[in-house]
Amino acid sequence: MNLPNVLTILRVVLIPVLVGAWFLPVTWAGVVAAGIFLTAALTDWLDGWLARRWGQESAFGAFLDPVADKLMVAAALVLLVDAFDSVFVTLSAIIIIGREIVVSALREWMSELGKRGQVSVSWLGKVKTATQMIAIIVCLALPTEAHLLHPGLWVLCVAALLTLWSMWTYLQASFPYMRDKDPA
Repeated sequence: MNLPNVLTILRVVLIPVLVGAWFLPVTWAGVVAAGIFLTAALTDWLDGWLARRWGQESAFGAFLDPVADKLMVAAALVLLVDAFDSVFVTLSAIIIIGREIVVSALREWMSELGKRGQVSVSWLGKVKTATQMIAIIVCLALPTEAHLLHPGLWVLCVAALLTLWSMWTYLQASFPYMRDKDPA
């Protein structure tokens, strides 16, 4: 166990804390939840940086890091779907969560083919993730009515579009392998 892995585990532990904070019976619950989510987002960046810098990359960390990220994002999106009661938030959440499932399965399959590098994280995936994090933080901090002037909703829609674009690039990279006949 090393510090980068502890930070990743911390993100998983923060999920029920995020949910609990969101449902606090106070007007500033959204700000607290946004702060918890921001802390989780920062530990995501920090654990990867520390693992690379200190040479502490591990198979466990490589497995758990994306799982922790996806769990935290999915939990926050479910909270936002409930809070905003908006078709834009709901569709964005479905797109974002659905993409994570598709790309995770695609990476697993490509790994079995020995082609994991074809669908490794790209610059577009990093931009998508940063946009999602910003959108979720803003929406958590400002859980007001879903109207066209809410900045978080616009960023969330942009994040959903980036999500579709990044999924398409990963799928494109796998198309040549989808056409191959199964050797079995």
